[in-house]
Amino acid sequence: MSNQVLSCENVTASYGAIQALHGVNLEVNEGEIVVVLGANGAGKTTTLRAICNMVAGAGTIMFDGKDISKSDTADIVNAGVAHVPQGRGTFAALTVMENLEVGAYTRTDDEVQSDIEMWFGKYPVLGERRKQAAGSLSGGEQQMLAVARAAMSRPKMMLLDEPSLGLAPLIIEDLFQTFAQLNKEQGTSMLLVEQNANLALEIAHRGYLLETGEITGSGSAEELRNDPAVQAAYLGA
Repeated sequence: MSNQVLSCENVTASYGAIQALHGVNLEVNEGEIVVVLGANGAGKTTTLRAICNMVAGAGTIMFDGKDISKSDTADIVNAGVAHVPQGRGTFAALTVMENLEVGAYTRTDDEVQSDIEMWFGKYPVLGERRKQAAGSLSGGEQQMLAVARAAMSRPKMMLLDEPSLGLAPLIIEDLFQTFAQLNKEQGTSMLLVEQNANLALEIAHRGYLLETGEITGSGSAEELRNDPAVQAAYLGA
């Protein structure tokens, strides 16, 4: 896992006069799951938005060997980045099936339909409701669909923003098993922003600590789990 797929160097981001990120440096290697831990307002969501050039900022962002700092969001998606935003990431007016088809719009191979059926097999409730509008699904079902839709592009990297937010424990556990499975079977790299630190560190290889827009620590998942300060701040110890 030595090939660097994502690198952020001295990344800043602002909302008007308010600076949200102050020189963030992080990297994700090919095949890694990397988690960013931090309290509300730390800048976790902004970090993902900055990578996709969805917020004004500066710094250097490299993806798959290319500088994407100034690239359009659509070009970043086409390059192989899939973003699952906080609060679900579905097209509410489209059906479940249409959401999955839209997720695969960048693909030209002939395995799209088999991938759709694979996701219906993994989440049977989506298969049962393939003709329903996504907006009519429960919160948990919408999050399943959001992840499946993002994965339908077979991205090189997934950016996951608080995927467990507001969901029942069993659904959260299933989602995180899905992330681990995608990482293992398809080699998908992931940058995961998550407040459920215990679960995130179970599937992550490495992690960063983000406080008020600055990286204040990093380490392997095991190192972070065993760090007394991390335990006190994020693990409920």
